[in-house]
Amino acid sequence: MKSYYKEAGIIAFGLIFLGVCICYGLTTAFGSKRIVSVKGLAEREVEANLVIWPLNYEELGNDLSDLYQECNHKNRLIVQFLKSNGIQEKEITVKAPQVNDMSANQYSSNNSGYRYHVQSCVTVASNNVQQVRKLILRQSELLNQGIAVKGDEYATVYEFTDLNKIKPEMIEEATKNARSAGEKFAQDSESELGKIKQASQGQFSIEDRDSDTPHIKKVRVVTNIDFYLE
Repeated sequence: MKSYYKEAGIIAFGLIFLGVCICYGLTTAFGSKRIVSVKGLAEREVEANLVIWPLNYEELGNDLSDLYQECNHKNRLIVQFLKSNGIQEKEITVKAPQVNDMSANQYSSNNSGYRYHVQSCVTVASNNVQQVRKLILRQSELLNQGIAVKGDEYATVYEFTDLNKIKPEMIEEATKNARSAGEKFAQDSESELGKIKQASQGQFSIEDRDSDTPHIKKVRVVTNIDFYLE
């Protein structure tokens, strides 16, 4: 009889222990699913700190030697114009002229009366964005020196290269915004926002604020965060 009570007590204890384990497992399993996934956005407008400005022009003629001399002469005038207005020599690149022999192209319908078409380019790459923007507005002054610069507004490129300087602050801001959204959700669901389960930083994007001000950039990042709900 004592053996029977002993065995029954062991079985009862085992059942109780098993029940506790199952209860804990279910609580943990269902509790782990009580999460809220939110996004945090951070945006900032910044000024471009690098501008790449190509000054392109074209020449037509029948004598290559004369064309090269003319291009060299005009390149010197352009470089002089840039330097006299605050652009440093290291910021100026003179590209070798590109020559197209129109008589050698059987598919070209050359009605100009000239054999050679030469394209030349002087490029400015500068961190002095404001000064370059002023010169872009004055590039018509080169016409007085016989240089017809092609005014393609989309050829000028503005870039922002100091992303690493603002990354930490923007990530912090995006995380705070995500937590605010999570707290609002927790409040509405009569819960409390817990710790972060997992988080992922989205890609930073840098775009023109609008088509009329390409020198002003909009930097944007979105973080995805999962919070526990308690």
